[in-house]
Amino acid sequence: MSLLLQWRLISRVDLYPMFMRVFFLLLLLVSGGASASLISQQGLPAQYMQTTEDAAIWAQVGNSVVNVGNIRAGQIIAVFPAAADYYEFRFGFGTGFIDKDHLEKVQGKQRVEDSLGDLNKPLSNQNLITWKDTPVYNAPSNGSAPFGTLSANLRYPILNKLKDRLNQTWYQIRIGNRLAWISSLDAQEDNGIPVLTYHHILRDEENTRFRHTSTTTSVRAFSNQMTWLRDQGYTTLTMYQLEGYVRNKMNLPAKAVVITFDDGLKSVSRYAYPVLKEYGFNATAFIISSRIKGHPQKWDPKSLQFMSVQEIKGIQDVFDIQSHTHFLHRVDGYKHPILLSRSYHVILFDFERSRRALSQFNPRVLYLSYPFGGYDNKAIKAANDAGFHLAVTTVKGKVKPGDNPFLLKRLYILRTDSLETMSRLISNQPQG
Repeated sequence: MSLLLQWRLISRVDLYPMFMRVFFLLLLLVSGGASASLISQQGLPAQYMQTTEDAAIWAQVGNSVVNVGNIRAGQIIAVFPAAADYYEFRFGFGTGFIDKDHLEKVQGKQRVEDSLGDLNKPLSNQNLITWKDTPVYNAPSNGSAPFGTLSANLRYPILNKLKDRLNQTWYQIRIGNRLAWISSLDAQEDNGIPVLTYHHILRDEENTRFRHTSTTTSVRAFSNQMTWLRDQGYTTLTMYQLEGYVRNKMNLPAKAVVITFDDGLKSVSRYAYPVLKEYGFNATAFIISSRIKGHPQKWDPKSLQFMSVQEIKGIQDVFDIQSHTHFLHRVDGYKHPILLSRSYHVILFDFERSRRALSQFNPRVLYLSYPFGGYDNKAIKAANDAGFHLAVTTVKGKVKPGDNPFLLKRLYILRTDSLETMSRLISNQPQG
């Protein structure tokens, strides 16, 4: 993350006086690979304190430390001491930061209300999404005292939902070891993160053999789709971040998408890589490890060519390399994935072999794409036993917290799909 970007964020919210206080934190997170949850490393007890004035709050969201809202004067939150000019507090699935100058000891006999023990309830596997600066209240009522705001473009975990006397839904959240409420009129429920699937990519004039193949897109369509994602403000996530989302361990932006390419075809390095690099996007390449070439092949758009060792290494500043099996990417005489007819031990051996073969590119091969989307109980068990953390399928849909980590859904955006269709698929709408 660029420190210049952090400066711009700080300037944008007119928080220049806080810059030096946040600067150390940014350096820590950027250079030291600090986790999104620093609190857990300290083992120190929380202390309830009260805000003396409206106070900006910060948190790590994805790869960036950003302003995530504010807390109004007079509000009580639990904070943890830190060796800097800020306190830490629990924010979503990670850690928030607030300037020490904005807090004092709790005045009088004020206390945090939690008569039903909601602060200790487990999370619901459901988030809300903010698309604007979103008011947060002390009680499920528009007439209650305001707690503060959450910034736009956040995912935040929900503890509970209830309806008031007017049948309006309220989301109960936990922030800084206290309860707060957000109206459903100001935020939406999170309907999942789209994981986009691509395979082959060609220029229109080159595509004489694969024009009617759904897994082949055009350079023009792909470029337009990526431009749309950039213009709409989407962040591209890694599979590691998607795992954090599935397991409720990471704060991520509302506008987020995962881009995946299956097989490891030469067209990925030739056409997809430059577009993604230009836009600063991340993507995942699920590679058939047995088909990696020793040397680059001369380009031939009329055949399916696979990347060489050199070509794979050349795209790793954009693409994370993961597994699409070793020898199991084949079909039988009935056009069924051969994985379905193989024993557990054969599948396990193949998965492990693929991980070893791909370790020359990535020591953390933790994610699998089933060949042709084929899987059964043997494959799921083998994926887990081989050391994979997640596996993706070709079942249509989005990924949600609490999903089976070895049966994650994906979406296809076809060459012929309009940007309106893409918007409808990717936007935060329930999938049919």
